[in-house]
Amino acid sequence: MRRLFRAGGLLTVFGIAMSAAAWAGDPAAGQAVFKTNCGICHSVVQGKNLVGPSLFGIVGRKSGSVAGFHYSAANRDAGITWDAAILDKYLAAPREVVPGTIMTFPGLTDDEKRGDVIAYLETLR
Repeated sequence: MRRLFRAGGLLTVFGIAMSAAAWAGDPAAGQAVFKTNCGICHSVVQGKNLVGPSLFGIVGRKSGSVAGFHYSAANRDAGITWDAAILDKYLAAPREVVPGTIMTFPGLTDDEKRGDVIAYLETLR
């Protein structure tokens, strides 16, 4: 029984390490992925909202908090603080993380590309 517990613990630690590694992406590659997948609706310029809110300074920001942007009730009331972990989940499946969001993006299923985009978003300060 003890062996199973230790093996399970190691798998858990390994899984956490793998998840964290996915966020340690390449910001330059993330910028390219962002332009292709996100830049059509989101600006990275502070205060410049498009169809979606500006993503400048998104890491560490509360959901639904960009001044001057009209959020859906779902996003406004989500109570999320955007960090790498929640961005990873959200970028993979936005409607699962924020049910009722009006964002039409279906999700970015490629782990490496998500990690790269998150690394890029972390540079926007």
